[in-house]
Amino acid sequence: MMTIALVSGGSGLIGMQLLHQLFQEKAYDAVISVSRRELAIKHPKLVQVVVDFDQINQVSLLDKLREKDIGGENQAIVRALENKEAVIHAFCALGTTIRKAKSRDKFYKIDHDYVINFARWAYSWGASKFLYVSALGADQLSKFFYNRVKGEVEEDLKVIPFQYLGIFRPSILLGHRKESRFGEDVGKVLAGAITALGLFRKYKPIYDHKVAKAMVHQALNDEREKVKFISSKEMQIF
Repeated sequence: MMTIALVSGGSGLIGMQLLHQLFQEKAYDAVISVSRRELAIKHPKLVQVVVDFDQINQVSLLDKLREKDIGGENQAIVRALENKEAVIHAFCALGTTIRKAKSRDKFYKIDHDYVINFARWAYSWGASKFLYVSALGADQLSKFFYNRVKGEVEEDLKVIPFQYLGIFRPSILLGHRKESRFGEDVGKVLAGAITALGLFRKYKPIYDHKVAKAMVHQALNDEREKVKFISSKEMQIF
């Protein structure tokens, strides 16, 4: 059996760290990045599939792999998928900000619709596990729009019958972003000051690589629960 990781959101803070963790993990034979545009990285395990997340339900993963198979490198993956001899774990780190999206509607499309579209598509191709980066405070009944959207995604993911659904709720993220997020920068300072005093440790900022490591660990080790929420505090040990 071949073990394959399907990854969406690989260009983001956690997504990039996740790809590197998966490259290093011997348990994964191939890593397929599913994104709107090709990433500027290369690795022997990496296969890049470019999709329109609005129309991803119409995308054939096999056809995409064959399109990219100029030198025959993808034959083993194609054969494993065709013969249903692949264990597939899907990882989702898709997300944006309202500032970058320009509107609440666009934000909702990316952070909710694209995530659910990817999850359904991954399931249709045989993904048994789905690991999703949500957020601390996610709640579909929250008065805060961001937390409410994340909460809705969590609830909608539960409907898809994965064997295992891991939902990761990190606090404020530390790491090197391509773009600066002023509100997040202020939050890091405040959260750091609060946790330094020993208060509200669940809000302690967390590094991107810790979240990525936790996701890979859960995918390979956690079989006990169908749906599991992993707190930011739990991820700090990685």
